[in-house]
Amino acid sequence: MKAAFYTLGCKVNQYETEYMSELLKNAGFEIVSPDSEADYYIVNSCTVTATADQKTRQSIRKFKRNHPNAVVILTGCMPQAFPDKANSLADADIITSNKNNCDILKLINEYNQKKSRIISINEHESNEKFTDCSITDFNNRIRAFVKIEDGCDRFCSYCIIPKARGRVRSKNPESLNKEVKTLAENSIKEIVLVGINLSAYGKGESFNIVDAVKICANTNGIERVRLGSLEPDHITDEIISGLSEIEKFCPQFHLSLQSGCDKTLKNMNRHYTCAEYRSLCSKIRNTFSDASITTDVMVGFHDESADDFNESLEFVKGIKFEKVHVFPYSNRPGTAASKRGDNVAKHIKEKRAAIMIEETEKIRKEYLKTLLGKHTEVLFESEIQKGIYQGYTKSYLPVRIKSSKNLIGRLIDVKITDYCDEFCIAE
Repeated sequence: MKAAFYTLGCKVNQYETEYMSELLKNAGFEIVSPDSEADYYIVNSCTVTATADQKTRQSIRKFKRNHPNAVVILTGCMPQAFPDKANSLADADIITSNKNNCDILKLINEYNQKKSRIISINEHESNEKFTDCSITDFNNRIRAFVKIEDGCDRFCSYCIIPKARGRVRSKNPESLNKEVKTLAENSIKEIVLVGINLSAYGKGESFNIVDAVKICANTNGIERVRLGSLEPDHITDEIISGLSEIEKFCPQFHLSLQSGCDKTLKNMNRHYTCAEYRSLCSKIRNTFSDASITTDVMVGFHDESADDFNESLEFVKGIKFEKVHVFPYSNRPGTAASKRGDNVAKHIKEKRAAIMIEETEKIRKEYLKTLLGKHTEVLFESEIQKGIYQGYTKSYLPVRIKSSKNLIGRLIDVKITDYCDEFCIAE
């Protein structure tokens, strides 16, 4: 039997797809590309925006239209947050959710016996524990995402994720240690720790994110450890100091900003001010000489005036992020913000997004220009075309180099000679 996965959304979803994939492989399934013929098509959905929901619906229809005899399965965050909407997707033969990912094989077997539609969605509970899931490989790559935290207690006014993911819960250090050792034995060189609210790892426990990084860094065979997206108000002086003492830690900090305007941050129910965020960036750059700080910025949130936007723009320009992901606000039913309405016109959002992108791209190009002639260490991951290898610096900058030798999995000192929008060129 052949199964294909189509994954939308974040690094946590990618990890969970690998987990489900291994469950099926261990049961004798062959995992193939979603562009191939398969007996089962599993859509691991995201619901963070309305666009993500649209992509989910489109993929479900496409798989059933192109493969009418195949079993189409919907899982992930969309059915967890909006079960009624998920149930209305008639082309999905099995509908489950992220809480039930560990039951994927059981649900397939049940469907094969009954030959009738299955809907299995369990709600998250306030006191539930972290699901004891682990992986042994990551699609034959040398860098693996490892989920150590799930759920969020933040309740940002625009965000549906607490409903889709439940409350904060953490993988215990013993399970993490065992998982990372297995990954290292299977040629993984870099670990990226991920979570829904990663910086809340260890909340209510006797461990924290620094302990997780240490576990990975102390594992033989692991060359690098980096972190996924972080909430800025969780990054304390103690955490910064602890991370600075770990040689294998990559000081690339993706600190979610959302807005550089205090009024907008308050409306969003974010838990920090612009001054606190600026102070954190300064501490990081003063502690790590080669730190890279990236972020997400939302434009057009409810009641964002032209002055609010300009304030946010100037703040972002002042921080000089190495890279910024800009996106317009998308109203999500079921959130606190949805009750206020979406009162910034679409064309205004698009214009503000274009301005923010243009300005932040200028800053990125200035940053890339400063790298010319510098030496840096790159962990090479893939051969993108014959004799051209790509890898990443500690700051997660993509670098390409020509070589007649196989560089995959090797840490090599290179000299940056040129750059373009997407990557640097080195020798």
